[in-house]
Amino acid sequence: MKTGAFREAFLRAKGEAKSAFADWLKATTGQTVDPETLFDCQVKRIHEYKRQLLNVLRIIVLYHRLRDDPGLDLLPRTFFFAGKAAPAYRLAKLIIKLINNLAGTIDGDPAVAGRLKVVFLPDYCVSLARAVDSRQ
Repeated sequence: MKTGAFREAFLRAKGEAKSAFADWLKATTGQTVDPETLFDCQVKRIHEYKRQLLNVLRIIVLYHRLRDDPGLDLLPRTFFFAGKAAPAYRLAKLIIKLINNLAGTIDGDPAVAGRLKVVFLPDYCVSLARAVDSRQ
């Protein structure tokens, strides 16, 4: 297979998988995402010292940059988070709350609509991962 043909096949498969995931997400949670956006996914146990918090801070920076400069050349992105916090891990639970509050703020702001989205997948577990994986 030539390089160009491989790239086309890869991009087609990737697009189909993203569309299937978007359809599954809509059917199971009611949340709508644009499969044409860049998907940035972080799925793992939530800890205060892990990358989820750094990524949330990065999203806040991107959000403020878009608010300050509506003409900013930024590839539209959808950020997915999923994971659980240990029952007594208060700070990790606050990070989950922060992610959900940020998602609400971004969804409610028409200035960034279609350019930035945050989704926290609820009730993440191994069977959810298998369901997502089987669609890809």
